[in-house]
Amino acid sequence: MSDYPVSLDHMLAAWNERDASSVRGHLELSLAPRVRFVDPSIDVSGIDGFEKNLHEVQARLPGAVYSRTSGVDSQHSFHRYHWAIHQDGKLVVPGFDVTETDQTGLVIRVIGFFGPVPEL
Repeated sequence: MSDYPVSLDHMLAAWNERDASSVRGHLELSLAPRVRFVDPSIDVSGIDGFEKNLHEVQARLPGAVYSRTSGVDSQHSFHRYHWAIHQDGKLVVPGFDVTETDQTGLVIRVIGFFGPVPEL
């Protein structure tokens, strides 16, 4: 198992937090103030932008469960891992993130991809 910063666990916890007022606490433990979050549906910067997107996704997928579906492979402040979103026990979307952290371990960039990597 890879050694990775605890900020990645806090970021995942934010996605699973059911109390909207508690999300920000998780984000402040995981994200640098100028974090950039990019996936096929959005490109936002800052904790406020990240939080707004998180709440919008949670509203579109009420009760969804966000999980890491692989270990975390880390090197030179970059971390890659697979994840999935399930709702009512059904897979909604699988994905893959590459996350970059700063020297303190806070997330400065998340680059997400939806679905599996295409075959050759």
